[in-house]
Amino acid sequence: MKDRVLIFDTTLRDGEQALPASLSVGQKIRIARQLARLKVDVIEAGFPISSPGDFVSVQTIAREVKGPIICGLARAVEKDILSCAAAVRPAKRPRIHTFLGTSTIHREKKLRRTQEECLAMVAAAVKLARSKCGDVEFSAEDAGRTERDFLCKVVETAIKHGARTVNIPDTVGYTTPEIFASIIDDLRNRVPNIDKAILAVHCHNDLGLATSNSITAVKHGARQVECTVNGIGERAGNAALEEVVMIMNVRRDYLNVTCGVDTTEIMRTSKLVRDVCSMPVQPNKAVVGGNAFAHSSGIHQDGVLKAKATYEIMTPESIGLKENKMNLTGRSGSHMVKNRLQSLGYAEKDIDLATFYPKFKALADKKGTVYDDDLVALMEAPTIEEIGDAYRLEYLNVTGGTGVIPTATVRIARDGKIEQEAASGDGVVDAATKAIDRVVGYDIRIKDYHLDAISEGREAQGRVKIVAVAPEGTFTGVGTSTDIVEASAKAYMDVVNKIARMRKYAPHLRGKRARARL
Repeated sequence: MKDRVLIFDTTLRDGEQALPASLSVGQKIRIARQLARLKVDVIEAGFPISSPGDFVSVQTIAREVKGPIICGLARAVEKDILSCAAAVRPAKRPRIHTFLGTSTIHREKKLRRTQEECLAMVAAAVKLARSKCGDVEFSAEDAGRTERDFLCKVVETAIKHGARTVNIPDTVGYTTPEIFASIIDDLRNRVPNIDKAILAVHCHNDLGLATSNSITAVKHGARQVECTVNGIGERAGNAALEEVVMIMNVRRDYLNVTCGVDTTEIMRTSKLVRDVCSMPVQPNKAVVGGNAFAHSSGIHQDGVLKAKATYEIMTPESIGLKENKMNLTGRSGSHMVKNRLQSLGYAEKDIDLATFYPKFKALADKKGTVYDDDLVALMEAPTIEEIGDAYRLEYLNVTGGTGVIPTATVRIARDGKIEQEAASGDGVVDAATKAIDRVVGYDIRIKDYHLDAISEGREAQGRVKIVAVAPEGTFTGVGTSTDIVEASAKAYMDVVNKIARMRKYAPHLRGKRARARL
């Protein structure tokens, strides 16, 4: 189909190259299986010749992961191609992806070959790969800086000797959409056998144009886009799969193309890659960032409450999220605050906005973000000043390490009295929370734990955010410290104090808030 764009995922090859340490075979298998559930067309599983571990990873994925084409990368040299062929052979649908630098700087400085010698290498490499595998892709590395006439000859040669896919990489993110469009147009108009192969693109993000260049190429006839989950990759990264796919999905009216990706698996895939690769996703990242479906402005919140499409061009559900996120801050309007209070179980007759909203604004100015449990306390407490902490962490000491059982001792003050407890756990953070539990006696289960660095250097501050579930509902706690364990204990104590406020001020809502949005 001319309007079908293939999604070639190179998270496990190009994406992995950006990581401080290689992924294990097990980690690669986890990601590959999720990519199959995402229904990408091609998984580039690795660079088999680069290490014995990568060879095993590619071979294992080829054997165990069903659905997508399983591809391995090889330089345009015999040993690479033979290694790649052996690695992908177990796959039901194997592919060999071979490449050669074609720009002047690559030819003269890296390869030290003439144009004629490079053309001969392309011919030999593709011919050998085709003798070992029916599906061969060739990439002209640094195509964005390759002389146009020579690039046309390279592509023609690769197709002539058996390449089913020819890839045009903007390897260093140098081109702009207009220039990249002209490259694609030239290849389609000047290469006589271009109709015998799929034209692919592989764009890097050095100038922030990877997605723009990829989509422009699609508009001009490219029918395979090479990309990575969360845009991870060398230097500034690759075109982000989620961006490319959702642009084609949302702007189908403009692009007139489709792809086979199951978009409802996007968020699950993004989180898996984030966690396995230890590569955080910036909050304002398109499609999958924490703020991608969050609304803080009162004007925006009011619009979304009336009609989601006023400020959402795609739905959270379309990428696998349950709902959007309405941040309660000093910018939130009274309509949003009232809506949230009603979602927490308060009847309209119980909400006096004229009195409540100024109190909310004052608390928002003081705290920044107001959570659901803060709203409940604000509704029930006579004044803002009374919303204080019932418990205070006075002392924390932990021990841990190799061969040592992690333990923690805490002293907690309440009503002028200090209680001390100790506990062991699976780690020092777990031990600290268990010791706190022994003092306060609450039934708390941690649902989500997230750590961010909020400053730089060896003494960097860490912010821990904990989402916990108790019989009283779901609570969010935040703690900050240069010590991760201390930050975690402070966040957990924040949860404890919110439960205490709920018990004091709103016992009638006990258990009704368990499904409240955070």
